[in-house]
Amino acid sequence: MFHHLRRRLLCTAAAPPIRVALTESSGRGVFATRPISAGEVLHSAQPLVSHPSPPLIHEVCYSCLRRKSGSGGGSSGSCYFCSDACREHAKGFHGVEKKADWSLFDDHCSSRGLKYPYMAKRLACMVISGAVSADCLDILQPARLHQGTLTEMEEEFALLDSTFRKAGFQEEITTFLTKEWYINVLARIRINAFRIELVASSYEDLLSSAVASVSCDAAVGNAVYMLPSFYNHDCDPNTHIVWLASADARLKALRNIEEGEELRICYIDASMDVDARQRILADGFGFECRCQRCLSGD
Repeated sequence: MFHHLRRRLLCTAAAPPIRVALTESSGRGVFATRPISAGEVLHSAQPLVSHPSPPLIHEVCYSCLRRKSGSGGGSSGSCYFCSDACREHAKGFHGVEKKADWSLFDDHCSSRGLKYPYMAKRLACMVISGAVSADCLDILQPARLHQGTLTEMEEEFALLDSTFRKAGFQEEITTFLTKEWYINVLARIRINAFRIELVASSYEDLLSSAVASVSCDAAVGNAVYMLPSFYNHDCDPNTHIVWLASADARLKALRNIEEGEELRICYIDASMDVDARQRILADGFGFECRCQRCLSGD
């Protein structure tokens, strides 16, 4: 699988200065193939699957998660698209979605404050439309799931499956849609999804972001990527991931990086104290951080 990914990187017009390889203690990792200067953009990445934050469904593009501006754009039913290109890009999965009544599924997720089941729903629609294969997330690391979480996922799957059945989708195009598939997808989304917070590009966007922050919904949505998911964590990272105007991500060097050095990003808010960081990383990602900053007690 590494060789396949490496071939994809090398086949790009300007291959990024990175390689994916096994680390000594953290599974897969991303390494520099040459010296990298501080501020250099290493590569960009488009989501494998994304979804807007449910409270912002009318305020951000249903496809690329770009914030709605005062002019331009258009909507399709209850969804907003920022351009004809995004509407066309979403045509497959959105066409599948529109054939079903999602009210029970949406009410279930909304009442429990769930966000990742929406991404699994979109992925299922993408598979049915032929846009992706059912195993497109299998290469990613899955999260460890507790029995309580598994029970919740089984309830979510029952609603998802029932919605497709009531909509009359033929069994031959939904054979992939099993409880096992749903749980495997959610296990990967839960640990690999990035919370998308766009960099404000205008004063109006800055005000909008400030209002969203106050209402505890600064993120425009969540997305899962292939290559960025291979970056390991460090509380004092040498790389970070940024989003300028949409869910298209950019990985950027925070300082000078030597050839062969592992590239690491911070999964959480690095300004928190060591105890808070350790607790969140253990609960949310299932590991104890042993980076130099944590070991020093900073």
